[in-house]
Amino acid sequence: MAYFSLAGFQIGSPVTVTATAYDACIHCCSKNDGITKSGTKAVAKQTIAVDPNLIPLGTKVFIEGLGIYIAEDTGSAIKGNRIDIFMETHQQAINFGSKNLRIYILEEKTPRI
Repeated sequence: MAYFSLAGFQIGSPVTVTATAYDACIHCCSKNDGITKSGTKAVAKQTIAVDPNLIPLGTKVFIEGLGIYIAEDTGSAIKGNRIDIFMETHQQAINFGSKNLRIYILEEKTPRI
């Protein structure tokens, strides 16, 4: 079981989302370079695709059962309360399927002076 420290973050209210998965293959992305909408290279256990109208790119998100991810990508089917979690392989993305998960938007706490 993995444990995650949320020290240094203000935790927002939970939001239930439909989560699917993708990888950097042509079948999932219509391209295979792994470059996200934010210009970064997608990384497993870090990158998620979001609707930027709901979760701005660059936002850190805690996904129950999975840990902290960064909203780095978008997708044509990712609208509203839907996220897509980046996986290393196409088979992992297929095996993940579709799940309802709770997420929390994280905001870094500013130190008091």
